[in-house]
Amino acid sequence: MKSLDDSGPTGAICRDLPSAYIPHRATGLLHLPRFIAKIRKHLRGELPVSYQRNFCRGFDGFLCLHLSVDPQQVVDAVREAGDDDTLLDTKLCALFPADLKVAKWNRELVQRGMSEMGREALQQAKEKMGAGHRTDLISFADMIDYDEGRIE
Repeated sequence: MKSLDDSGPTGAICRDLPSAYIPHRATGLLHLPRFIAKIRKHLRGELPVSYQRNFCRGFDGFLCLHLSVDPQQVVDAVREAGDDDTLLDTKLCALFPADLKVAKWNRELVQRGMSEMGREALQQAKEKMGAGHRTDLISFADMIDYDEGRIE
């Protein structure tokens, strides 16, 4: 079995982060549990350099843009709540808009990489990771799961 934090083609890999496909228990938003887990690693000084490049950017940033919040506000909420998930849910629900447009966000997340331009970028990412031949990796969320060992 691979360790929780080892190296791959993109650098250190955190195999203990949740999949982008896991919905947040209080909101239903995909990727939010992953963003929270990355924030917690960041706050403990454990987020590898390979993840810092897209921390609060990429899917993290797209989610915050969708919610009209600054990523730092989410970081602050996680810091203030500590390990208390109930308190964190309360803080996030107060921070986020009343209408989360969950279906819109979730659809956008799972379809990232499926537009014509997106397919080209996805193919480049697959080739960089030695998976250019894979036809089952059709979105960037799939690539995250592949990189972290959830898709073999």
